Order: sequence, then C-alpha cells, then structure tokens
Amino acid sequence: MSYFFSHGQPGEFQYFSFPHFVPLFLMVLIIYLIYRFRDKIKEFKHEDNIRLVLAFIMIIADMSYFWHKMYIGAEIKNHLPITVCGWSAILGGFMLLSKKQSLFDIVYFWVLAGSINALITPAVITDNGPTHFRYYQFWIEHTSIFIAVFYMIFVHKYKVNFKSLIKAFVAIVFLTLIAIYVNSNITGANYLFLSTTEAGDSILNFLPNNLGLRLLVMGGVILFLFFLSYLPWLIIKKSKRID
Repeated sequence: MSYFFSHGQPGEFQYFSFPHFVPLFLMVLIIYLIYRFRDKIKEFKHEDNIRLVLAFIMIIADMSYFWHKMYIGAEIKNHLPITVCGWSAILGGFMLLSKKQSLFDIVYFWVLAGSINALITPAVITDNGPTHFRYYQFWIEHTSIFIAVFYMIFVHKYKVNFKSLIKAFVAIVFLTLIAIYVNSNITGANYLFLSTTEAGDSILNFLPNNLGLRLLVMGGVILFLFFLSYLPWLIIKKSKRID
C-alpha cells in the first residue's frame, strides 16, 4: 500500500500509451452515454443525486491531491491551490450543485481551452503510472470536469455567449496575477507554468522563458482557444438566424 501512494519512477507514464488512452476512452464513452440518454436522465426523479455524486467525485479528487502530497512529505508551499484544473474541479462541483450559469461560463472555457492540454500531454504525471495513486487521482479529476461540462450542456441545455468568454478570461487573468505574486515570493514556485514547464514533453515547452513574453504568448493562445471553444455556439446562433 505504501508503494501505491509513493513517488513513481521517471518515465513510468508514457504519452499515447495504453494507460493514456484508457481514461480518455472511458471519458468519451461516459459523455456519449450522457448524450444518448440525456432526456431520460433529465426526467429521472433522482437526477439531482447524479449531480451530487459527480460533484463529490470532482471535489474529493482535487482535495486528495493535497492529501497525497502531505502523505509523501512534499512541501505544501509548492502545492498551493493555484491551478486552472484544480479550480475548474472546485467550481465545476459547485456548478453541478447550484446549476449557476455564471459558474458554467467560467468552467466551460477553462476546461475546453485550458484543461485539454493536460489530457493531451499530462506532463505532471510522467513519473506515475497505473501502479501509483497519483495516476488515478489525476485522471479522475481531469476527466470528471469534462464530463460535468457536457452533462450540463446535454442534460440541462446550458449554453455560453460572448459575455461568458469575457467573464472566463477576466477570471483567469485574476488567477494569473495571484500565481505571479506567489511565484515571485516562493523560491522555485511555478504556478500556472509561468516560470518553466514540468518534467516531460509538453505543448508548454514551446513558450519563451521571459515572463513578459510568456504571458503575452499564453494570453494570446488562451484567447484563441477561448474563441475556438465559443465557435460552435456562434455557428449554431448564426444558423438559427438564417433559418
């Protein structure tokens, strides 16, 4: 049991391997089933319990990351709750419980434009394969936030608009300012990958090392991804006008 909760070995997890594809496949399958049975789920008299369970899973998955770090003796100052995915899980949990559109606005863009990178190149778990707790914690947290977003879209017909995009961008700028402050005051801190990338290959490796340029490029990329995430809704809106 102690081995399961311990540090992994360098290179234990490989990109685009079987352990990489399995959680992605399960996520897509669950999202498909939600879409397929969306009407029955909506009419289910205990539908609120489904949201409660999913919210519980998301929040516990995020909290267990910090419990695990304390268990292995990691310095908590290097693992403060200043991550897009972590806050997406927390806000997503409250979104499911409250069904607040304002929370959906933020979570939708943060997940589709930000957390998607974690699914494609999960650099933070390159040392943790299926024999370690961190592997399961990572995938449960990151796939559940995607499931939550599509659950609200398919079952409760939630949508986003341009104001939603602006709101999500302002929120991420606020989180970035916090990360910059913490990074500048804690030696070696690298929140939001503003200082450097994690071990392992990642899309973030292409970013410049200079903080100013890094912020400029990341801001531009985030806005592009936000607009890309908004594009399907824009197309649907325009097609309805034509009809």
